[in-house]
Amino acid sequence: MLDSPQTATETFVDHRKLLFTVAYEILGSAADAEDVLQETWLRWSDVDLDQVRERRAYLVKITTRQALNRLRTLSRRKESYVGPWLPEPLLTAPDVAEDIELADSVSTAMLLVLETLAPVERAVFVLREVFDFGYDEIAEAVDKSPAAVRQIAHRARGHVAARRLREVVSAHDTRATLAAFQSAATTGDLQGLLDLLAPEVVMLGDGGGLKQAAPRPVHGPDKVARLVVGGLGKVSDTTQLRAAEVNGQPALILWMHGEIDTVVTVRIEQEVITGIYAVRNPEKLSHVGAETALSR
Repeated sequence: MLDSPQTATETFVDHRKLLFTVAYEILGSAADAEDVLQETWLRWSDVDLDQVRERRAYLVKITTRQALNRLRTLSRRKESYVGPWLPEPLLTAPDVAEDIELADSVSTAMLLVLETLAPVERAVFVLREVFDFGYDEIAEAVDKSPAAVRQIAHRARGHVAARRLREVVSAHDTRATLAAFQSAATTGDLQGLLDLLAPEVVMLGDGGGLKQAAPRPVHGPDKVARLVVGGLGKVSDTTQLRAAEVNGQPALILWMHGEIDTVVTVRIEQEVITGIYAVRNPEKLSHVGAETALSR
C-alpha cells in the first residue's frame, strides 16, 4: 500500500527540529537553515516512501546535501562580509541547556571552532559526534565511502579537540560570571570587568556593516573592558541588559527602545572570560525574539 502525502508531511514534521538542528550546526545561520529545510521538503515530497528503508536517515541525507550546497554559497558571502562574522544567535528553550552535549555543540564558541573545518569535515563531525550517525549513513549523506568518512571524522575530531574548551563550565557558574559582567558593565566598573577578563581575552563584534561594531577582533582586557562599558553600559529607562538562554548557554541581550540591539555570549575558561561575542547585525537577530526548538 502506497503511503499518502499526509504520511510524508507527518514524517517531515516529526523530524523537523532534528533537521533544523543539523542544518544550523553545519551552517551557523538560522536563516539559511530554514531555507535548507524548505529545499529538503520539496525533495522529500517527491520521494517514493515505499523505497525508503530508514526515513530519519534519508531526511538527514537530503538536509546534509542541501546544507553543504548552501555552505559553499555562504562561504562566498563571508568573503565580502564587513567586519568579523559570528554565527546567528538562537533564543533556546531550557531543555536544550539540559542536554549538555547538544548545548555545547550549538554554543557560539563551538560554532566558531566548526567554522575552521572544511565543509565536508564539518558535516561529518556534526553527524558523527553530535547526532551519533553511523559511518555508512554519513557516507550516504556526504557522498563518500565509509572508509573515507572514518578518516575525515578522525581528522575533524582531532582538529576540534585542539581548539575546543578543555573544561565544561556549568550553567550555574556561567550565569554567575555573566551576572558579575553585567553589573560591572552597567555601572561602569572597569576594575570589576578587568577582574573577570583573561589576559588573552578577545572580543568579536558582528555588525555586518549595518550597525556600528569593531571592524577587527579586539584583544586584551584593557581595550575590551573600555569597549564593553562604552557599548553595553548605556542602561536607561529605554535601554536594558537582560539575561537569556542563547544557543543553549546563559547570555545577555541588550534591548533599546523595545527592540533587540545586541546579543552577547561569552567563552569562559578557568573562571575568567576568554571570549566575548556580540552580534549586532539586525539581519541576524530575528531568532532571538522567540524560542527556537532544537533536537538530536
